[in-house]
Amino acid sequence: MADAVGLDIEPLLNPWAFGAIAFVAVLLVGWGLRVGASGIAWRAFAVAVFLLTLANPTLVRETREPRADVAVLVVDDSASQGVGDRAKIRERVLADLQASMQGRSDLEFRIVRTQGTRRRGTRLFDAISRVRGDIPDHRLAAIVAITDGQVHDTDAAPDRTRLPAPFHLVLTGRRGEDDRRIVIEQAPTFGMVGHTVGIRFRVEDAGVPAGTVVPVSVLVDGEPFRTMNVPVQRNQELVFELTRAGETIVEIEVAERSDELGAVNNRVAHAINAVRDRLRVLLVSGTPHAGERTWRSLLKADPAVDLVHFTVLRPSEKQDGTPVRELTLIPFPARELFEMKIDGFDLIVLDHYHRRGVVPRVYLANIVNYVRSGGALLVASGPMFAGRLSIAATPLGEILPSSPLGNVIEAGFRPRITEQGFRHPVTAGLPGGGEMDRDGIRISEASWGRWLRHVEADTRQGDVLFEGVGGRPLLMLARIGDGRVAQLLSDHVWLWSRGYEGGGPQAELLRRLAHWLMKEPALEENDLRATVTGKRIEVIRRSMDDIAMSVTMTAPGGHSETRELERIGIGTHTAAFEADRVGLYRFSDGDLVRLVALGDLNDLEFARLPTTADIVGPVAQATGGGVFWAGDDGTPAVRRVRPGRAAAGRGWLGLRANESHDVTGVHTTRLLPELLALVLLLGSAILAWRREAD
Repeated sequence: MADAVGLDIEPLLNPWAFGAIAFVAVLLVGWGLRVGASGIAWRAFAVAVFLLTLANPTLVRETREPRADVAVLVVDDSASQGVGDRAKIRERVLADLQASMQGRSDLEFRIVRTQGTRRRGTRLFDAISRVRGDIPDHRLAAIVAITDGQVHDTDAAPDRTRLPAPFHLVLTGRRGEDDRRIVIEQAPTFGMVGHTVGIRFRVEDAGVPAGTVVPVSVLVDGEPFRTMNVPVQRNQELVFELTRAGETIVEIEVAERSDELGAVNNRVAHAINAVRDRLRVLLVSGTPHAGERTWRSLLKADPAVDLVHFTVLRPSEKQDGTPVRELTLIPFPARELFEMKIDGFDLIVLDHYHRRGVVPRVYLANIVNYVRSGGALLVASGPMFAGRLSIAATPLGEILPSSPLGNVIEAGFRPRITEQGFRHPVTAGLPGGGEMDRDGIRISEASWGRWLRHVEADTRQGDVLFEGVGGRPLLMLARIGDGRVAQLLSDHVWLWSRGYEGGGPQAELLRRLAHWLMKEPALEENDLRATVTGKRIEVIRRSMDDIAMSVTMTAPGGHSETRELERIGIGTHTAAFEADRVGLYRFSDGDLVRLVALGDLNDLEFARLPTTADIVGPVAQATGGGVFWAGDDGTPAVRRVRPGRAAAGRGWLGLRANESHDVTGVHTTRLLPELLALVLLLGSAILAWRREAD
């Protein structure tokens, strides 16, 4: 306990009234002194007693309880503190400061640790704001930040007027640290399939002269793409084409320097979501038929599809000698479509098409080249496929999955998904398609409506997904060169859209066919996929066979883990991994590679590694605090300083001694009680009167 004594003036009148009375009284006393009035001294004394009574002076004695000042130690526990021996230096500095502050009755300290996040980085001043809410300004001795200086919330840094105590910066690194890193200056997050995109990046390295050439490797979706020699400190443009829809992950890595702080920021990754532009589809119908409208309606219903549709109107049985060039309502632009602009189509659909001389053989050969170069062709075969005018006798026969046997079966049958069809994502899981267990035993048959026509053919290449009459192939898919071909050996798929015998998933089937032909990643039959749920990553391997295999996961830190895949269904295997940190995970089964991002691809904590005072140092200078390099000079000493004195010096930091306290009691004593004031006032008045009477 400690007492404090003070004098308090509490006038009995309004301050303005008291001032006016005092002014008049002083004037009168002054006038009496000037004229030499008799008894003026006693009159002056009476006036003084009167004014003192009105002023009501009070002696105040406070009983006070001292309160200890609070020093805040903000400890940076972010990931960047793991570089070199920073973590060891940080803990040593913390222990030394604790030892210097312990045992003092007038001081207590609080430790606040900030972890930092991958996306937001080190939030040092956010942590300071949280703890300051519990500490009154008059008790704050100082804030001491133990960090590497790489702080990412300087927008929340208080200025001198908002921070009532010194801010000291103790750096856990060493002066002159150097590092090499890659910085992405500009990169798109979205792009169009088939279009090029550019990423602008720069290699920063203060340890070598500007312009020094260093090797940089580029990977796209885990596959080597390019090796470049890049000059340091100069922006570079990386241009590449988005070849498929979905997420494309680009990795850029610069060679490590032997004496740099670490290689963790020598590599950056960026994800670009590729979407298809409006799809251009060419639909050529060889003859008008009931199912033609089904194709047109399906394609026109999709707002992302630009459809070009031509129909040959002349029926095959009409032989009137009309020249071919006059068989269409408008001249058929065969040369423009199949020579000049064929590469501009994403998909070509030949519906009921057969040889009639409308499209010359040379242009059909162009379709073959278009497919081999990466194009997509869908053939819906009608009865003419089995006759002498079949397109199988043209250059298209080279790429078709089947060859006709010359027979058309006119009988009702229900399309049946084959074992390969249950494995393939185009037909697997179609509503009403029946079920097959993991061992390939059919559990239930399809429940959809029947078709009434089936063109008999032999399989030449590809996979058979549907079978028809007598187990004959009905729907086949094949990869030809870099392109793809699908063939449907019936023209009665339209019966499903009309609801015949309950109908079937016609729209879903044709949608999947079109997307598989255009290489939609989700419909790949041989695929390795990874799904992130919290910190659990589930890998699914889909294939057209049941060969046992394993998957290797490579974590962001370089750690690898291999697990055997467990069969969960026909053609489907899976394995689960636990992810212990955010970043880019790589999965590979030896043939396929899949990258998956857990959280952000690039850790803001490792964007810059060198210890620096440039970011937080100005805050310390503005508050009178100091900047100390613990990695070079050791832990600074601790001193208590009075307010207004220097709070930092060479090798020492100051904690302000606020001498704060709590008032536990107040005792007041009037210096001029009413009775004493009355006696003094009357006595001085009588003495003044007697003096004047003499």
